[in-house]
Parts: sequence; structure tokens; C-alpha cells
Amino acid sequence: MTRHGSADEESTFVRTYTLTRGRTKPRHLLALDTVLEAGPGRPGPAQAEESARILALCRAHRRSVTELAGRLGRPVTAVKVLVSDLLDADALVVPVTAPDTASGPDDSGAGPSTQLLAALSAGLKRKWPDALAYPQAG
Repeated sequence: MTRHGSADEESTFVRTYTLTRGRTKPRHLLALDTVLEAGPGRPGPAQAEESARILALCRAHRRSVTELAGRLGRPVTAVKVLVSDLLDADALVVPVTAPDTASGPDDSGAGPSTQLLAALSAGLKRKWPDALAYPQAG
């Protein structure tokens, strides 16, 4: 017996497929934590309306690929395809920070800052307040 998804699930899949014009792989290598900001270029007229939403979000604040996917309610892969198109149009850029400015004053620059890790921990605790603590995790 095969299980069929609901009409909403099927509609979302079809919409995502048309959104990316059937593409499933972005042209740029993008990690989940790749940070993006608005660039000087403009998206092409054929780009999806979600592209305009991505640009608006990135104009207001630097955003990660994961955050964009969450805010749009779209699969990460589809967002990566759209972001890749916007990178090609120079409408989005991956900001480059100097190693001296990337870390805080108490940071050695060898890894993520303690401020970033604390923010991540707080967000995870908010999202999953009933998660088990792992004492061996340090």
C-alpha cells in the first residue's frame, strides 16, 4: 500500500518545483550557515517572487541560508537554488570580513565566538525546551 501525501503537500512540492524551474542543485557551493547580504545587482525579471522576499530580508539584515529557508517556509535546497541565481545576478553577496574583525576581543579566532555559541544555545533551548541534556558534551 502506498501512502499518498495530502493535496497541500503535493501543491507545495509542485510549487517548489516550478519555483526553481525544476533545478535541484545550486550553481554555488552554499553551506547552511553561509551568510548573505544584499549586493549592488538586481534580479532578473523571470526570477521568482521569493527572490524579492530573499532580497528584502537580506537588505534588512545579514541572513544565513537556513534562516532564509525558515522565514520563507521553503526547503533549503530550493532556497539555495534561488540564492545561487541572486548571487549570479550580483543581487546577493557573501560578505567577507577581515580575520581581525571577525572575532571578538576575547576570541583567538580559531572557532566560533562564545557570544555566537551562547546565542545558538539559547535558540535551541527555546526551540526544544524538553530536550535531554548531555553532560559529556562539555
